[in-house]
Formats: sequence, structure tokens, C-alpha cells
Amino acid sequence: MPELNGTCLCGQVKVKATPRSEEVGSCHCSWCRKWSAGPFMALDCGDGVEIEAGDSLGVFKSSQWAERAFCKNCGTVIAWRLQEGGEYHLSAQLFAGTAEYPLGLQVFNDEKPGNYNFAEKTKTMTGEEV
Repeated sequence: MPELNGTCLCGQVKVKATPRSEEVGSCHCSWCRKWSAGPFMALDCGDGVEIEAGDSLGVFKSSQWAERAFCKNCGTVIAWRLQEGGEYHLSAQLFAGTAEYPLGLQVFNDEKPGNYNFAEKTKTMTGEEV
């Protein structure tokens, strides 16, 4: 997989990452929807991530096992990360060129509200399955 380079809206947070695949995953859980104003569309980047942000990166511990990162200047959603092991799921929107990546997985599909649906046929998982 090629290394991707991206930034937040204001450019203060710079991200380098090597995704595990060219598929985008979508999380429909209530936390992700509240955090990102819709389903969180992400690339699974494992621990192959470098973030340069100085004091601009905000981190919110959203559960006992995970945290969410964002730009403190412009509010851009950056990443969901497992605290233990450092597995990153980065916002696919940070990177130019990912608009052509297909949607491959939807998680917490049992929490998805009825006001949107994706046309793509993907693997889906409920919260219990995740």
C-alpha cells in the first residue's frame, strides 16, 4: 500500500499513514455519529501512522479502551485509536485521492439511524459482533 499524506482543514495537523487496504470502513455507532456529525468514514492504518501537530492535536478518551483525536484549531476529526496497541482508524477525508476507495465494511449497523442508507453492498457487523 502507498503511504498517504494528509492534513486537517487549517493544516496544523499533518498525518502520514499506510493503510492496510484501499477500503473505507464506516462506523454507525452513536458515539461516532455524534463526534463526526455522521458515520465515521475511516481507513484502517494499524500502527503505521505518524502525526505532526505540536499543540494542535486534541485527544478525548471516549471509553476505557479507545480515544478520539481532533484538531484543536479547526475541529477536523483525525482518528479513532485503541489505547492499548495503538491501532489507528484515520478519517478517510484527511487524504487526497481516497475518494475512489470503495466502502468495504460497516460496523455497528444495528445502531444506524433510519435517515440514511448506503447503496454499496458491504460486509456489515453489529455492535456485538465488533
